[in-house]
Amino acid sequence: MITSVITGDIIKSRTQINAEVWINILKRTLSNLSSDEIYWEIYRGDSFQIEIRDWYQSFQAAVYIKACIKSIRGLDVRLAIGIGDKTYEGKNVTESNGNAFVFSGETLETLKKEKQNLRIKTSNFNIDEELNLYFKLALVFMDSWTKNSAEIVKLSIENPNALQSELGEIIGINQNAISTRQKRAHLDEIKELDLMYRQKIHTLL
Repeated sequence: MITSVITGDIIKSRTQINAEVWINILKRTLSNLSSDEIYWEIYRGDSFQIEIRDWYQSFQAAVYIKACIKSIRGLDVRLAIGIGDKTYEGKNVTESNGNAFVFSGETLETLKKEKQNLRIKTSNFNIDEELNLYFKLALVFMDSWTKNSAEIVKLSIENPNALQSELGEIIGINQNAISTRQKRAHLDEIKELDLMYRQKIHTLL
């Protein structure tokens, strides 16, 4: 069985006076991605792991997690995506095993050393090399998201079929302001990258 796993940790979590704020947001974010808590877990305070069983959704899930965390001023997140086999299902995600889990965990350690915030590892080196270059370029603007940019990405992913005017009604701003925020967040480029990502990982089958 092929699956995807995202392992991550919060950057600068100790600078937050009230840890409960970001922990609650992280819990809500992970539960929005998987309503069954067997597939996600927060551990060691500011680290977490989630299995995204629809592995085509794994990049969008990573973008969503980043947007949710960056909606809190001063915080960011490192995210390592692993795609591969699942050979054992434990009582919770951190007890499960297989290449997807190993790839994700190992890649997070690499991220810490390289000071990069998003990488993928699969069984295909060429796919990894290409996607990680795209990620590196996308991080130029994703790492620089303001609170408003992060919030509009989060809202857009949560409401994929909503018109800009409808998104504006949700947060109380006009359609032009929504359009401006989406452009500043480079939402169109993220959507293009997501399509490319899905095409590339389809070749892993």
